[in-house]
Amino acid sequence: MRDLLVVLMWLLVAAVSWGEGKNEDVRVRVVGKAAIATTDEHFVCATIDWGPPQRCDATDTRCLAAHPQTSVLNLDLNNPLLAKAVKAFNHLRIRVGGSLQDQVIYGVGELQTQCLPFEREKKGLFGFTEGCLHMDRWDELNKFFNRTGAIVTFGLNALYGRRKGANGVWIGDWNLNNSRSFIEYTIEKGFQIDSWEFGNELSGRGIGARVSSKQYAKDLIKLRSLLNEIYSNSSSLPLLLAPGGFYDQQWFIQLLQRSGPGVVNVLTHHIYNLGAPDDPKLMKKVLNPAYLSHAAGTFRGLHGVIKKFGPWAAAWVGEAGGVYHGGALDFSDRYINSFWYLDQLGMSSRYDTKVYCRQKLIGSNYSLLNVEKMVPYPDYYSALLWHQLMGRRVLFTNVTGSPYLRAYTHCAKDKAGITVLLINLSNDTRFRIILETDANTTAPSEDLIISRKGRFMDEFKRAVAWVGKMASNPKFRRSEYHLTPKNGDLRSQTMMLNGEPLELTHNGDIPTFTPAFVDANSTLSIMPLSIAFVNFPYIDVPACSPSKASP
Repeated sequence: MRDLLVVLMWLLVAAVSWGEGKNEDVRVRVVGKAAIATTDEHFVCATIDWGPPQRCDATDTRCLAAHPQTSVLNLDLNNPLLAKAVKAFNHLRIRVGGSLQDQVIYGVGELQTQCLPFEREKKGLFGFTEGCLHMDRWDELNKFFNRTGAIVTFGLNALYGRRKGANGVWIGDWNLNNSRSFIEYTIEKGFQIDSWEFGNELSGRGIGARVSSKQYAKDLIKLRSLLNEIYSNSSSLPLLLAPGGFYDQQWFIQLLQRSGPGVVNVLTHHIYNLGAPDDPKLMKKVLNPAYLSHAAGTFRGLHGVIKKFGPWAAAWVGEAGGVYHGGALDFSDRYINSFWYLDQLGMSSRYDTKVYCRQKLIGSNYSLLNVEKMVPYPDYYSALLWHQLMGRRVLFTNVTGSPYLRAYTHCAKDKAGITVLLINLSNDTRFRIILETDANTTAPSEDLIISRKGRFMDEFKRAVAWVGKMASNPKFRRSEYHLTPKNGDLRSQTMMLNGEPLELTHNGDIPTFTPAFVDANSTLSIMPLSIAFVNFPYIDVPACSPSKASP
């Protein structure tokens, strides 16, 4: 009963606020005859980076971008809050990789050098020497992955054995010996690796270093042969991912053409479309629908390249943080960033992106978790809500009425109907949604939109009516999850769900997401500068029928 009163009070407050400002009716059309794309079951992914463990020089921005205790090499894997944050996803996909990936050697087999830690070196790639992953640390990491149910993608060093040439181009063949020893050790220990990724940001113009598409393709063929050989007695063969770099159309086409079918399973690309951390226009960018839509060109472009030149491969976002170089202070870890993040998840899935890896799980300003207390930031909850509510099958969705309302629709996950993600970028307009589908519906056929003349008492009466109908008509209800910032502050680190703060329980557990159950005939509205997931269990579209299960 207390929960009902809390939600009722929230609706009451919302009704008052909704009476202020502008109201605008917007049509959201969902086509459910067939899915336009499908995502992987574990679409949401987070990264763990190779930030150097030593403390950083105050002027070394690269180093400062990685918190000293959040790297692959020294993250506290026994922290119970970290484990609970990963477990909450019921198999979170984790990508192990990042800027120093191509300087990591593995402390196994016949090494030509000692297994030493990273050290600062002005002439080194990104200002560091090579660093080494000891196998006892690899054992510890895999124990963590196993007990938390993580699905692991590991990024291999693709510069090993090469030498630096002119203009940042690294030349020579990749030396596979160290990676062979490492992968063989991994298999012998029974560690489960879902996918191996080859290189980090070496494609196209590269970041710090680059490799030609011709050489990259040659080495990918070599790595594919190696994986086929050493996994020949295994029950499953991990996926091979590449190149883990920024999308360069011609370079990606050449990689597919030169490597050919049966080599690379996934093309991974990175995207940081919000730009630099010190950009004073970040807030405007995130709330500008035209700016957000620019990123669609990248997703559309890669989708087209794969369809034409490499239909055997899939597209993943291997790394994305919005703002590069560690994210923006007082921005990337705040409520405001979820407008960008959730829009990216929705937009990328439309173009058949199978996996989206957020940079990163822990560390830097774009961290999903607080680097000291391990408590979730708003984007963590956004990711978890997506994971729990949005199914694999993506439906065509079109908005008519205002560009400031963004909408994405998937078949609901593990439940009936569809789930619509609504993002209101307007700072003064409440949108009232007219949902149009080509579906069969078991809900009453009355108009879902109330008159513009409806005032506060109308909203209040509807809220009261909803409470009264909860138990009697469960199949005529939709589930709403409205996300807002605490005290209306877009830079708040506390996200509110239906008016209640999302916080860890007293036991340090991730909170349960409790929706507002709303009568099917009541108005669907979304407040200014807010986000909502809405599940319609009574909307039955052909694309979401069990017989159309995703492959």
